[in-house]
Amino acid sequence: MNKINYQKKLDQLIQEISKEDRVPTLFLHSCCAPCSSYVLEYLSRYFAITVFFYNPNISPESEYQKRVAEIQKLIEEQPHLHPVKFVEGKYEPQRFYDMARGMEDIPEGGERCFACYRLRLEEAARLAAEGDYDYFTTTLSISPLKNAEKINEIGEELQEIYQVRHLPSDFKKKNGYKRSVELSREYNLYRQNYCGCVFSKREAENR
Repeated sequence: MNKINYQKKLDQLIQEISKEDRVPTLFLHSCCAPCSSYVLEYLSRYFAITVFFYNPNISPESEYQKRVAEIQKLIEEQPHLHPVKFVEGKYEPQRFYDMARGMEDIPEGGERCFACYRLRLEEAARLAAEGDYDYFTTTLSISPLKNAEKINEIGEELQEIYQVRHLPSDFKKKNGYKRSVELSREYNLYRQNYCGCVFSKREAENR
């Protein structure tokens, strides 16, 4: 089976959007400032963006607060062609632990991570639909460690459930990840060494 090129799908969509005489709205789930840096640089040329920070997986709370502060700093300092706003979701770690129950020992990149993508994307889709946004998506696909195919598959499922369009993405393409590293340096962003949850932290420490 041929793999879907999600970056190509996004390019085609942006081409269509560029012909319209309006700026569509995008509800963008953000996992952290470094991953968001390139995505915002890229997408704010075409969309009015609301950055949604919803990551109940992040532990401990001090780490969570540090990442919230970094994304706010980035939005403030980075120039954008169209408006970029910030919305912080609830910090509800118990919701993440309930979701992860029984999957604690699955290696990073497996089913527990897929369920975590869904948990965060679903909250984004729900609020995007409530707020009458044109599109929703996530910055997650920029990471070489994240499964872009799975992220888009979940996004497409949620599009049907919540009746709000999912913006296809594979932000690591077109040197997106490399650019995010450069921008993190430029804006002096804190780059964490683990995804966010206690399980990924444990794996990083074991490595």
